[in-house]
Amino acid sequence: MFDTLEDWCWELERTKGSMKYKAVSVNEGYRVCERLPAHFVVPAPLPEESVSRFQGHGIPIWCWSYHNGCALLKMSALPREQDDGILQTHKNFLDGIYRVIHRPPYEIVKTEDLSSNFLSLPDIQTAYSKFKQLFLIDNSTEFWDTDIKWFSLLESSSWLDIIRRCLKKAIEVIECLDAQNTNVLLVEENASDLCCLVSSLVQVMMDPHCRTRAGFQSLVQKEWVAGGHCFLDRCNHLRQSDKEEVPVFLLFLDCVWQLVHQHPPAFEFTETYLTVLSDSLYIPIFTTFFFNSPHQKEMNLGREAQDAHSTPLHLLTVWDWSVQFEPRAQTLLQNPLYVEKPKLDKGQRKGTHLKHQRQLSLPLTQSKSSPKRGFFREETDHLIKNLLGKRISKLINYSDELQDSFREFYDSWHSKPADYHGLLLPHIEGPEVRVWAQRYLRWIPEAQILGGGAVAMTSRLVGMMEEVRSLQEKINERHHHQRALPAEAPSLLRSSARLSSLFPFALLQRRPSKPVLPTSGWKALGDEEDLARREDEFVDLGEV
Repeated sequence: MFDTLEDWCWELERTKGSMKYKAVSVNEGYRVCERLPAHFVVPAPLPEESVSRFQGHGIPIWCWSYHNGCALLKMSALPREQDDGILQTHKNFLDGIYRVIHRPPYEIVKTEDLSSNFLSLPDIQTAYSKFKQLFLIDNSTEFWDTDIKWFSLLESSSWLDIIRRCLKKAIEVIECLDAQNTNVLLVEENASDLCCLVSSLVQVMMDPHCRTRAGFQSLVQKEWVAGGHCFLDRCNHLRQSDKEEVPVFLLFLDCVWQLVHQHPPAFEFTETYLTVLSDSLYIPIFTTFFFNSPHQKEMNLGREAQDAHSTPLHLLTVWDWSVQFEPRAQTLLQNPLYVEKPKLDKGQRKGTHLKHQRQLSLPLTQSKSSPKRGFFREETDHLIKNLLGKRISKLINYSDELQDSFREFYDSWHSKPADYHGLLLPHIEGPEVRVWAQRYLRWIPEAQILGGGAVAMTSRLVGMMEEVRSLQEKINERHHHQRALPAEAPSLLRSSARLSSLFPFALLQRRPSKPVLPTSGWKALGDEEDLARREDEFVDLGEV
């Protein structure tokens, strides 16, 4: 997927971006840059020879188009140089790029330099290292010892704050695309880490197609696999460089989980889908998450195929779930609460505008008028300074006007009922950003809620849906005098009393007794037998 020119052309047609952008094969055979895919999309007026000038650096590469004509772009920063002559060459090159896309039909462009205005990879690595220590618990005693300081340990890890910052950055980009009618250009050193993260989050929130299983798979393939995210290094599959190990893709999945948790009916897939996908990230038998780039994948698999003395290596794709799960288990990946967008008949389509009702009701932020050109001069100069390494102080990253504009956009959206088939924003206030319990707590029996949690609520909702469906079928029988076959409910969710909050991963156990005081305190009092007498008992689920 996204390894042929036709795949990119189809995506351009789907997002209505083919009028302003074109798919190119200038990197076919990876003769321009090993970091870029063989095919990608650039602004239509851009000469293909410009792409190869600096090995793909300094070129705005298309990610996605919104239905109002605005687009999300990304760019690899030009290398920092000390030589004045090279600096001037870079500046002249960028000026030429801007002149090409400085005329209609392109909207004004806002740049987001993620290398200086956002998170750093060491920040993510440090936060996750602290965060995962909270769940490396050997026994019940250790669990209760840490329980009393759980919130302080969680806060000190900064992992949830990093998730919040990622969601906030995505909403800022969305405000530009939706409310201000501007293009957004994401800039990063290689455009393969934070660019992938922010771009993917924006598309999940703005494009309902990306909230389906097929659409989410397509998004990961486009932005992460074809986009050149270094899975081999970032997951440290070969255990060669701990410094390069940064869970950027896992951070993305955690951000998506926040959306799934807050808006379950908007997603065709479940949190279990995200959990097993995150597990597959560290199972190095899938080609999807094993290589640093499409070039590296083709080189290694091609070398294996040419070796006459070796057995051909057939690696699998992670998207073939039948390799890992039987059909009955795969039903847990499908959200029973998801409802597809109803298709309108021709009569209804005539009166339909491009923007859905939810977005039309949003107040549009006043933006500077543009004399029908793409990059206006202030943004051009600002971007050149960033790309050439002359960073603007972090003290002036966010003006009061920007904060007020963001708050107005954010509050306005949340003041109205959500449209699950349109723009979707998460809550990012303190208590709304939560720990992904199913992934991180599933192997800790003490953290389970027997017969409770989100799975119990889903089970009850599924039961109600089956009741409504059964009643509807009886009504239809009376009208049509024929017996309809009852739909089969997901059998694994029928009995909430036999489920745990960490289903389907955790074993069902009776609730362990919690000491009144942490073990470090009650051991000194000599009341162990009074505080915790009963051992955990395993309950055989049998056939669920």
